[in-house]
Amino acid sequence: MEQIEAVQRMQNYIKKHLSEEITLTALSKVSLYSPWYSYRLFVNYLNMTPAKYIRRLRLAQTALKLRDQNYRITDVALRSGFKSVDGYQRAFQREFHCNPSEYAAYPVPIYLFNPYGVKFKPNRYRKDIAMNTKNIFIQVVDKPKRKIILKRSIKATDYLDYCDEVGCDVWGLLKSIKSISGEPVCLWLPAKYRKPGTSEYVQGVEVAPDYNNQVPEGFDIIELPAAKYLMFQSEPFAEENCGKTIEEVRTAIKKYDPKTIGYVWDKTNPRIQLEPIGTRGYIEMMPIKKLSE
Repeated sequence: MEQIEAVQRMQNYIKKHLSEEITLTALSKVSLYSPWYSYRLFVNYLNMTPAKYIRRLRLAQTALKLRDQNYRITDVALRSGFKSVDGYQRAFQREFHCNPSEYAAYPVPIYLFNPYGVKFKPNRYRKDIAMNTKNIFIQVVDKPKRKIILKRSIKATDYLDYCDEVGCDVWGLLKSIKSISGEPVCLWLPAKYRKPGTSEYVQGVEVAPDYNNQVPEGFDIIELPAAKYLMFQSEPFAEENCGKTIEEVRTAIKKYDPKTIGYVWDKTNPRIQLEPIGTRGYIEMMPIKKLSE
């Protein structure tokens, strides 16, 4: 556990100082081990060198800037910690198989590097840690008519099953697609949106109803109607308590009766899960409809 904590501190430092020069000496200071041992720990737990990890994280960050804002390639490269524009362009080409100018002009879906903190990987979520969450906040939200670009699996019913079947890299690709809701989503699909032999649980991204850009190979696109949802949101939580927080939100959902506010559960629309982020809390959205419908 002490080694995992050391690697996590290095990851946290990299995230905070990503646009600055990051040396092995600096990483060793936050890890509290020697530079040589810090390097070895990093590679052992993350399967890549610190330099490669930093480069891939910077490239992912620059891709989002090029997608969303009118940046010059030179400015993106130099402000993101790359020492030259040529070096940046070559690295971008190797990582995403297109050059930054092409991508800025036509942002196709690409696999963005999206690392988990080594301390908080999904297979490390624990259910036996005391929780600090005290309240679950509930509100009605409206979802517009939209399309979902999604990746199906075979049997998955939840996140960990899905990662075992499909892999965790799908999330990085979904993050590269500009979403009308600002982030990818996980969904439990009703039967009418599932293909024979595919899973209830999928990951996807919400896009406009008139979306007609590229759909990544192996992905599908479906249309969803406008719908109302009850959003259940926990208080912010420590990342190591993620598993227990999810349990608490789901317990709150099971106990809640939407009839008290004039609704019933809507089984024709998908249930939605957002990425667990400790600083905002865990969020699930349950579809609802008016009692009279």
